[in-house]
Amino acid sequence: MTDERRLRPVDLARLAGVSTQQIRNYEDAGVLPPAARTASGYRAFTDLHRRALLAYRTLLKGYGPVTAAPVMQALHAGDVPGALALVDAAHAALHEERVSLRAASEALELLAVEPPAPLPRSGGLRIGEVAALLGVRTSALRVWEGAGLLAPRRERGTGYRVYEPADVRDARLVRTLRRSHYLFEQIRPVLDGLRKEGSSDALRAAIAARGQALTARTRVMIEGAGALHSYLDRLTEAGNVDIGVN
Repeated sequence: MTDERRLRPVDLARLAGVSTQQIRNYEDAGVLPPAARTASGYRAFTDLHRRALLAYRTLLKGYGPVTAAPVMQALHAGDVPGALALVDAAHAALHEERVSLRAASEALELLAVEPPAPLPRSGGLRIGEVAALLGVRTSALRVWEGAGLLAPRRERGTGYRVYEPADVRDARLVRTLRRSHYLFEQIRPVLDGLRKEGSSDALRAAIAARGQALTARTRVMIEGAGALHSYLDRLTEAGNVDIGVN
């Protein structure tokens, strides 16, 4: 098949398993390069459009429409650096999620080897008691609360902070991760996961499942990046884009 061979919207639609209207929508949105029109006004697609469609559909599986469509649009607008920056950002976001998962996993292991100290009494603790229990300053607990990591309830009338067992657990986890030099942005997902799952065992299982999902997504993203590379080479050969930096 060469670029001179005319392809109809239905040909591309069958190739991708979508409707002919979707193919038209792709071109209108810039996901496919502009198509020539026949004398009667019909779209005349070529092998370049076939390659663009395959590249987009492969990108879509790993990067999703929020990234895949703008990448193709940027390429067809001649903005190669912009397209590649979007790919970089997607991989960076995936890396940050991996860092958060690693933080959660390490935190659970650290907590497992450091059994919690018994609370001095029931009914909730004051901030000074929690600070003494964990070996930190009360100012640290206030900073963690200000960062949205802790949320102890306030005692009616006095306004004093009251730390329930779950609050003490969260404060202990924050202290453990801060000692390992984790940032607040990395600690927050750990706490959110622990609160959502309800126990460290449930969170550990959720972390493992999410790690497997990230690995699978990375493989699909690599496949998408390869398809994008091949399509970019074809665009460069055709003289449609310049791979130099703007």
